[in-house]
Amino acid sequence: SFDKVDELLVAATKVRDAGYTRWDAHTPFVIHGLDAAMGVKKTVLPYIVFLAGVTGTTAGILLQWWTNAIDYPFLISGKPLFSLPANIPVIFEVTVLFSAITAFLAMFAFNKLPQFYHPTFRSEAFRRATSDRFFIAIEATDPKFDGDRTAELLQSLGSSHVEWLED
Repeated sequence: SFDKVDELLVAATKVRDAGYTRWDAHTPFVIHGLDAAMGVKKTVLPYIVFLAGVTGTTAGILLQWWTNAIDYPFLISGKPLFSLPANIPVIFEVTVLFSAITAFLAMFAFNKLPQFYHPTFRSEAFRRATSDRFFIAIEATDPKFDGDRTAELLQSLGSSHVEWLED
């Protein structure tokens, strides 16, 4: 745990530079610049959601065209069998539906949620992550993880508390 935001940002940069890849920072509020300090890369989620929206648009157009022009043509006053302006509301709603469902499911998949258990849940000190402390949690599954060396690194960065939790 760290007491100040600046300490956490410096520590995050040093942990990233030390080569750790499976770790995270926990804070009670948003800290601008933390993603850069951690080396977090941009996500592909916007591209996936965009493709889902295009798929929804295409599905909406094809659904309206098939039902109105092919499956059940209904001639009224010489109007065309398929007219785009009349079908815009359905196309829009299907686009939004596909995009929203894809964003929701992909976000859960990318964040590995739901996660019903994590060793940090057992830490008494970690409970302060939602009020007034800043934490770095390094996973034991990280290739560079060595309990003693990792603890020494965190202590050398000014950590006020280092705790090793096992599953």
